[in-house]
Amino acid sequence: MPEGPEIRRAADTLEAAIQGKPLTAVWFAFPELQPFQASLIGQHVVRMQTCGKALLTHFSGGLVLYSHNQLYGVWRVVKAGAQPKTTRILRVRLETADKAILLYSASDIAILTPEQVAQHPFLTRIGPDVLDMSLTPQDVKQRLMDPQFRRRQLDALLLDQAFLAGLGNYLRVEILWETGLAPHHKPQALSDEQREALSQALLAIPRLSYHTRGRAQENIHHGALFRFRVFHRAGEPCERCGHLIEKTTRSSRPFYWCPGCQK
Repeated sequence: MPEGPEIRRAADTLEAAIQGKPLTAVWFAFPELQPFQASLIGQHVVRMQTCGKALLTHFSGGLVLYSHNQLYGVWRVVKAGAQPKTTRILRVRLETADKAILLYSASDIAILTPEQVAQHPFLTRIGPDVLDMSLTPQDVKQRLMDPQFRRRQLDALLLDQAFLAGLGNYLRVEILWETGLAPHHKPQALSDEQREALSQALLAIPRLSYHTRGRAQENIHHGALFRFRVFHRAGEPCERCGHLIEKTTRSSRPFYWCPGCQK
């Protein structure tokens, strides 16, 4: 499943294609959404907001398209009028005079008013988004010590969207390696210095991934471009201590770590 950085980059691509342009055609696969088709024509997309792994498409008339890609959903940008050949099932088509954005295979889709957005079960359950630039390491540090989270093992906590939205498996692996922490630790048992380092990494690693992952020269890391230090590198030597990276399972997901320097 794509994580927060991938969803935000997808939203950037979709915005670049149609933001601010009048919609000339709107189509929804689900019958409960089809009554909105006609009223959305002529409106434009104001912005595409990411909330963890959910996407909120804000229309100029005030309505919001909520979508969650889950495991199989994917957005595509095509020329206006194009009908790509694919085995995927089309769910949403938003078209302007020159471009169209298409959502395939997703099933968690709704049209909401702003009031309904504020009450949506998923959106009210998740924590602050790691790509929200107003979120600070101090905010995260306080969240780590919240009674709801401070007794949780880090390997499970970093997959819980109620803690911080947008994190996922490769990010938890890289964050814990970066901070030199083994997966069994709990926030309340860490030193203040460890919590500070973890709070910094919980924002810095996802933001670095968003800004740089997938571009050229992926062999460059901090200060330039993102690459995996331990994820999918089982059996290779850790570049920090030389110990072999190991693969195990934590919280039902593949987990990669270095027993030599993650204590």
